[in-house]
Amino acid sequence: MKNTTADKNKKTAFSPLLKQGNAPVPLSILDVSTTGKGYSAIEAIETSIKLAKYADQRGFGRYWVAEHHGMPAVSTSSPAILLSRLIGETQNIRLGSGGMMLPNFPPLVVAEQFGMLQAMAPGRIDLGIGRAPGTNGLTASALRRGHIGVEDFPEQLEELLHFLEDDFPAGNKYKEKVFAVPGPGQDRENGIERSFDAPSVWLLGSSGYSAQLAGKLGLPFAFAAQLAPENLSIAFDLYRKNFRPSEILDQPYTIASFSVFAADSEEEARIQTHSFSHSMLRMMKGESYVIPSPEELKNYNYSEYESYVLDSWNQKMIQGTADQVVAGLNEFQKISGADELMIANLGYSPEGILHSAALIADAYNMPNIY
Repeated sequence: MKNTTADKNKKTAFSPLLKQGNAPVPLSILDVSTTGKGYSAIEAIETSIKLAKYADQRGFGRYWVAEHHGMPAVSTSSPAILLSRLIGETQNIRLGSGGMMLPNFPPLVVAEQFGMLQAMAPGRIDLGIGRAPGTNGLTASALRRGHIGVEDFPEQLEELLHFLEDDFPAGNKYKEKVFAVPGPGQDRENGIERSFDAPSVWLLGSSGYSAQLAGKLGLPFAFAAQLAPENLSIAFDLYRKNFRPSEILDQPYTIASFSVFAADSEEEARIQTHSFSHSMLRMMKGESYVIPSPEELKNYNYSEYESYVLDSWNQKMIQGTADQVVAGLNEFQKISGADELMIANLGYSPEGILHSAALIADAYNMPNIY
């Protein structure tokens, strides 16, 4: 028999991600296909393709795509579709979701989508799973039709893992009757030796809940520090304390993800990230998630409350010159002990986002691979 999926995951999901340049740990990219006001989804996705190709060339470890819905500032409503394009645009980098919001989909659909991606790019696909809606409550109800809630998440996750491995226990209604295609059940039914190895499954979160669950299941854990950097160390501690060795992992394995923006000057970084922070302010006020242009905000008069919210989001960003961003990332890694770092370049313009990634790559002395 061929190696099991678990064995392959141990060999391919983590070990190839070697340190790049002077980075203490591997560095990866999280993409939301930012669509600032005045830009189209076409332009944003073109930027994502350019960024993924650049990340592949410069030796970034992973390129993950987030899932968001109903947000004018974000074009990644379907990670699987964008990832299918990126497979053909890249050669070495691992591609994945950061993440798929499982309550929005039947587990079988997710297993099939990422089984297809894995069949297209064997050994290069990560399936990051989250339980948040990735949108506001009303849009979530339109997605889910009121049938699925986050309280069902553990059961959904268990079902997804069984579909990926075709290993439902005896007595389960799906046992040898329902299977994901592509997947090991397809091999079984076709009478061939197992050819399918499931994507590497990660649990994502910004709270202690997902950290503890990932630990108990022996899955790798990625923390969204771009949302709550103050909870990073707490979440990692919970994950490590609850970790149980599994067929996937012998010991805990973590990613810490941050919002960053590097520019040629501190002032330019501040201008670009101000637009992003303003978009978060809009969302907290119940307004549509739009990233306004810096020019549009020049004469905006903030109330005391708005200034407080804006400052709180500015503080969650690691921004400035490339050296300042790298220093900030390294400090968080030192404190948290993260095995990998992931960055979301969050600014207003496509040009600024691409330039930010390039500046950070240079600051890490990351070599050109091809």
